[in-house]
Amino acid sequence: MKLEDIRHALVEFADTYLAPAAEFLDSYVWGWPEDVPLVAAVLVLTGLYVTTRLVFIQIRGFKHAVAITRGVYDNPEDEGDLSHFQALTTALSATVGIGNIAGVAIAIRMGGPGALFWMWLTAFFGMALKYTECTLAVKYRTVHGDGSVSGGPMYYIERGLGKNWKWMAILFAICGTVSSCGSGCMNQSNTLAVRMESSFGVPTIVSGLIFATLVAAVIIGGIKRIGRVTSILAPSMALMYVAGALLILLFNFAAIPGAFSTILTQAFAPESLEGGAAGSLLLTIMWGIRRGLFSNEAGQGSAPIAHATAKTDYPVREGLVASLEPFIDTLVICTMTGLVIVTTGVYKTMPDLTGADLTAAAFSQGLPGTWGQHLVTIAVILFAVSTGVSWSYYGDRMVEYLVGPKAIKFYRWAFVLFFFFGAILPLEAVWLWGDVALGMMTFPNLIAILLLTGQVVRMTHEYFAIDHKRYK
Repeated sequence: MKLEDIRHALVEFADTYLAPAAEFLDSYVWGWPEDVPLVAAVLVLTGLYVTTRLVFIQIRGFKHAVAITRGVYDNPEDEGDLSHFQALTTALSATVGIGNIAGVAIAIRMGGPGALFWMWLTAFFGMALKYTECTLAVKYRTVHGDGSVSGGPMYYIERGLGKNWKWMAILFAICGTVSSCGSGCMNQSNTLAVRMESSFGVPTIVSGLIFATLVAAVIIGGIKRIGRVTSILAPSMALMYVAGALLILLFNFAAIPGAFSTILTQAFAPESLEGGAAGSLLLTIMWGIRRGLFSNEAGQGSAPIAHATAKTDYPVREGLVASLEPFIDTLVICTMTGLVIVTTGVYKTMPDLTGADLTAAAFSQGLPGTWGQHLVTIAVILFAVSTGVSWSYYGDRMVEYLVGPKAIKFYRWAFVLFFFFGAILPLEAVWLWGDVALGMMTFPNLIAILLLTGQVVRMTHEYFAIDHKRYK
């Protein structure tokens, strides 16, 4: 049987069985009851609660968080696998990805420009959520005999809430493992393959084989190799993409005030768009928060797994570093994408486009020649690979928790296989399954955050009562 025959068989199976099943589950996870965006509502309310309890830690701790990330307080003798900067870039490599390119475009297409406002709201509250969950991750992490570290929601659920809650830790780990092969893997390779075909005519099956092999070469080396790769890849890819977006906005500087006005107005009074948004406030809120969660992963429980590996004796210190992620990811990079789409007007003039293709059209219109299209394609490749690499580590920590370290090797090869499948399966089925898994793993983590916030409040008071001196 030829590769193309296999691809057609898989696509037919996805269209016939996977997409309808995902759509059914998605209606319960994201739109139940009576089309109320349940995950979105719980996420925002939990973020509001945590922000209030911690007295806006995302604002008052911002300057100190930047200093920690710069390595001012790094002590190489502390337990852990990665420096603060490497832990941040590893987590950012998982968050700064396809959600910043395709996710923003999907939010605007389905929810209108006003969806960007709800992405901002998710990010602001998400900074406090990231702080809380990553502080807990370091506090309850496990340091193995060889000095390596395992941590994340499954550990702080079981140890922070007690053995009676182990069932919820197991549920999180199961949903997280599924999500690692969905939103963290197949969604990335799907967008990558579509862009490679659109820009260079490369068949999706070829892209899948090439980039699945590349991901395999990195993840088989474990977290230290992942940390080295992402500490270089994450900052460079983000700077390149933001630089291109800033150049477009400079060319369209006069249109920026009007773009902000449109975003803020349509956040509460959305207009119907041809090919997408239906003019519903609930849809605008749902798509904004849904894509915001996909982009910055705040409250979802994935980033704590990376931050648990940080070299530090102060859990709060790594929580502060983690709080910068939604700021960088959503308030900076997603905003750049959204403003480019709105200022160029492609969301109205090109109703047939969505996802990365809509973003590519906006960049093509904003930059001369084919520079814009190629910039987006390169960014998609780098973002997709780096996100897949980081999510593979999240998955293998959850597999280790569920069945032990011997299963990690098999999981990594399964992850590579799913990365290939994501490239050749239809976009709808891939993204729906990714969203379902994303929503399902969020609920256990948010429950744990709500119940353990009091501990984080005490730890925060104790940390800031100390005179923190620069490490020499």
